[in-house]
Amino acid sequence: MDDRTVTERHEELPVVLPADEPDTDTETKQAGTRRLWGPIALIVIGAIGISFYTQHDRAMPGHPAAAVAIPVTAATIAKGDVDITLDALGTVTSLATVTVVSQVNGQLMRVAYTEGQEVKKGDPLVEIDSRPFQLALAQAQGALQRDQALLQNAELDLKRFQDLVKTNAIPRQQLDTQTSLVLQDRGNVISDQAQIETQQLNISYCHIVAPVDGRVGLRLVDEGNYVTPSQATGLVVITQLKPITVIFPVAEDYLPQIVKRLRAGAILPVTAFDRSASIKLSEGELRSLDSQINTTTGTLNLRAEFANQDENLFPSQFVNARLRIDVLHDALIAPTSAIQRGAPGTFVYLVRPDRTVMIQPVTLGPTSGDRVAVQSGLSVGDKVVTDGADRLRNGTKVALTGESAATSPKGNVQPSGSGQENGESPKTGSN
Repeated sequence: MDDRTVTERHEELPVVLPADEPDTDTETKQAGTRRLWGPIALIVIGAIGISFYTQHDRAMPGHPAAAVAIPVTAATIAKGDVDITLDALGTVTSLATVTVVSQVNGQLMRVAYTEGQEVKKGDPLVEIDSRPFQLALAQAQGALQRDQALLQNAELDLKRFQDLVKTNAIPRQQLDTQTSLVLQDRGNVISDQAQIETQQLNISYCHIVAPVDGRVGLRLVDEGNYVTPSQATGLVVITQLKPITVIFPVAEDYLPQIVKRLRAGAILPVTAFDRSASIKLSEGELRSLDSQINTTTGTLNLRAEFANQDENLFPSQFVNARLRIDVLHDALIAPTSAIQRGAPGTFVYLVRPDRTVMIQPVTLGPTSGDRVAVQSGLSVGDKVVTDGADRLRNGTKVALTGESAATSPKGNVQPSGSGQENGESPKTGSN
């Protein structure tokens, strides 16, 4: 067999190619990359966590290593004279509320007032038809003249009979009869005079005038109506507004102090505020106390009088009454916003010269809506935190963003236990 034959056969044989072998190098690189990114991700997450924790820990109040001071507002403790007051919810009450009614029957001829008008005592209000009473007056006057004439004649006859009986010209019985007739005529004259005065009084009742100073209410009757004394609504209602009073309850625990001051001749001022206790309406003074304590509430009603020249007080209005019982002199005053309560008891955050705060326990005295008297624990000039205390701890460094005096030279303070702590509204006071 020659070489050509062998070559041809070889070319006729099928060519079998080997299968593709896996690229072991690529897979090895990918697996290595995945193994490398896992630790890197853990390192990055850990770094972020450590950074966040470090920043958060530095921002925590009171942290010894804190680099940023906590912004707070502080107030300076001061001394001054303060008022000891009691607050209560009161009701404005008029000293006189008069419902004017007709004293006679008749047709209403004229209404002389307008709704809401301020009237003085004696001002005309309404006029009733007086013609029937004028006629009755004329009739009574005529009867009086007649009876007076009869009386005069009877007295002359009596005088004659007295002279005749002395000579026995007439019987004694006739003299006695004439004496009785004179007395009877005198009685008729007295009755006629009473009738005249009655009709004159009825005529005066037809011209109704204001019995007190005050303000008239809404119109209740119109001209032309027939009015009677039994009319339920009356003709007009007059309410006295100047002066006016406020009745408010005070807890019986404070009565000895109030009575002691009144017996000493002290004038106890009372201030009326609106329902929200934010707007002062009027100023007056305590006038009287009720005679009995309400056993259900344990309170006693007090009455204060107000001039009410500006008419800010109106009958049946609800107001917050503030009674000033006494004055504390040279008292240490702190704002109630600075008072904290916790494990140490009652305390404040005292700002030290190095601009760090410390927990300072204090003993409180009487309190008001925004002030509290401090009996011990603070001194004049001390600075206490009033805003931002929720982020503070003992030793926290602070930055003062605002500073003010704790109190003015004179403020209002209430006795402790009166229910007026932590800025509560005066209307929740001793009732």
